[in-house]
Amino acid sequence: MLERIHLRLVKTVEEQGSLTSAAKELCLTQSALSHTIRKLEDKLGTSIWIRDGRKLRLTQSGQYLLNVANRILPQLEYAESKLQQFGLGEQGLLRIGMECHPCYQWLLKIVSPFLKQWPGVDVDVKQRFRFGGVGALFDYEIDLLVTPDPFFKEGLHFEPVFDYEQVLVVNNGHQLSHKQYIQPEDLRGETLITYPVDVDRLDIFTEFLKPSGVIPKRHKTIEATDILLQMVASNRGVTALPKWLACEYQNQLGLSIASLGKQGVFKKIYLGTRESDNDVRYLSNFVELARSFWTDKV
Repeated sequence: MLERIHLRLVKTVEEQGSLTSAAKELCLTQSALSHTIRKLEDKLGTSIWIRDGRKLRLTQSGQYLLNVANRILPQLEYAESKLQQFGLGEQGLLRIGMECHPCYQWLLKIVSPFLKQWPGVDVDVKQRFRFGGVGALFDYEIDLLVTPDPFFKEGLHFEPVFDYEQVLVVNNGHQLSHKQYIQPEDLRGETLITYPVDVDRLDIFTEFLKPSGVIPKRHKTIEATDILLQMVASNRGVTALPKWLACEYQNQLGLSIASLGKQGVFKKIYLGTRESDNDVRYLSNFVELARSFWTDKV
């Protein structure tokens, strides 16, 4: 079987012009190099060199093998360099799965500085995340999961990156706009607009409305945050969002914010990764960047 050492041998002998110089370059004795050459020629069933006085001259087979070496060896060296960079966490593709619709705006603020710090790493974001996040991590479909609902299981690690308050967002002229906090009963006659997520995964239902047995008059879903908030600003309904996100739009769209209950509803955002990826530097750096970036925002 033709091996990398054979390609390097052919290339080195041709570059050095003699067995003596080539043997020195390859850290071999001249006799060991001559033996390797004879063994290669026997294996291939053809001569690689012929003697031309005191020099070696490539045969047609040897010239072909040299062309192969000149083409393949640089590719192998490049591949080794890339693999070393992968091992050091300097190259790669970071695939992010989202189980938090409003977190997309937050994610954009993290991705920009991350890409500047890691020019060899690309980012792919699955914003419309419809498959199970934990399963996707285990199956290597994604490398990082953004979720408010961690699932602690052997082989996975969920790192809390920030806390936030889930709040009600209404138009400034809405009847609830003057309240610092609302009660579940306040939403019984309202149109509640949410992201298209199962009700069992919406905090305003699970943490606020369902325990009191309250159902809003109407429930609508809108996927795009900008459109959802435009609807609320036009007094077409109310919504519940992380406070940090609602504050970004509050003055621009004329919105009011109220806590959900006197004690409020507080949540955490987690980044889930595989424990086997703990030594991937760019992944660890992304988690660290995400944890520190919003410290003064929430």
